[in-house]
Amino acid sequence: MTTHAAGPKNAPDLQWRDRKRYLWLLGLVPPTAIFLATALVWGGNQLGLNALTPAVWWIGPLLIYVLVPSLDLFVGPDGENPPEELVEKLENDRYYRYCTYLYLPFQFATLVWACYLWSADDLSWLGIDGGLGIASKVGLALSVGVVAGIGINTAHELGHKKVDFERTLSKIALTQSFYGHFFIEHNRGHHVRVATPEDPASARFGESFWAFLPRTVVGSARSAWRLERARLDRLGSSPWTLRNDVLSAWLMSVALFGILVAVFGIGIAPFLLIQAVFGFGLLETVNYLEHYGLLRRKTASGRYERCNPAHSWNSDHLVTNIFLYHLQRHSDHHANPTRRYQTLRSMDVSPNLPAGYATMLTLAYFPPLWRKVMDHRVLAHYGGDISRVNIQPSKRDAIMARYGNAGTAPTAEGS
Repeated sequence: MTTHAAGPKNAPDLQWRDRKRYLWLLGLVPPTAIFLATALVWGGNQLGLNALTPAVWWIGPLLIYVLVPSLDLFVGPDGENPPEELVEKLENDRYYRYCTYLYLPFQFATLVWACYLWSADDLSWLGIDGGLGIASKVGLALSVGVVAGIGINTAHELGHKKVDFERTLSKIALTQSFYGHFFIEHNRGHHVRVATPEDPASARFGESFWAFLPRTVVGSARSAWRLERARLDRLGSSPWTLRNDVLSAWLMSVALFGILVAVFGIGIAPFLLIQAVFGFGLLETVNYLEHYGLLRRKTASGRYERCNPAHSWNSDHLVTNIFLYHLQRHSDHHANPTRRYQTLRSMDVSPNLPAGYATMLTLAYFPPLWRKVMDHRVLAHYGGDISRVNIQPSKRDAIMARYGNAGTAPTAEGS
């Protein structure tokens, strides 16, 4: 999109062009990667590289843990926001919507193709004797899980919109990961309670990712059920009805998995489970790093202050921005939840992660490294005042003993 934007007062008009306009199509790389892997395996076997080709099925983890972080480091930050006066025009440009819509057919084509590969006893046309080995099947399951995880992010973008068609697509995208309750909990739970101790999706200072994961998975499901039950109570209805969006979402996943098992056999069931768990695990890893340690203050009335850009960790690395539809511009998303991804802005007032989300994913898996990189940044964000931090309750005494009398904050560059 190339258009004219008014410059500052007394300045000439400026021509602004969305340099990422066609880069958004790269978001289709993950849901098409399995088809690329299939072609690479066939080609490698034709060249006699049979011993190497099983590793190709691990293309998904390679993409998110190696390729994207490396490209983030090489390409660097994005650093470009759309002019405010062009936001409405960008919002109404349907091209950007189609970029997200297209993810879904490739997402489910990948899932069906993987089910065939998991179940096939004869893959001689690929140059494979018999079917895939267990290592190849697990690698394929994790690669499909990457598609499911990014599919949740696509559902996140669509689910915030007011268009019924997009909200329906959001629910469909979540069926693969068996995480349909996210549609309810994220919109009506997380966005209300973000950066508070009551939010299961906001990580606490001193809480490792491995402690956060079961808390957020169980807590988010419970919260979604409570929200729907309360809504249905107001309508005078039992929660045990298809009008319960949580129940209907879970039944959609049961139906999808049931159809796939009926067509391809019970042998695919373990791999369907692996891809679903890995998929929603990626989502929850991102949740962990988005609000770690951040806390909204309570006002005199006992209510939490309004969520503002200081309550989300941002990153503006270009490559991850492209693959996650500007999810890294998280502060603007919380300030304007219905704003479409192409118009989200990077805000200087937001606390910033030292690297892109793709890099921080790996760091989150190693708690000592995470604490070394992130804890001093949380403290610096609050001027060294540990009382303003969202602290893990089980570690409160130890954390207060260590940081409670810190008169000054370490700098963001310190260790």
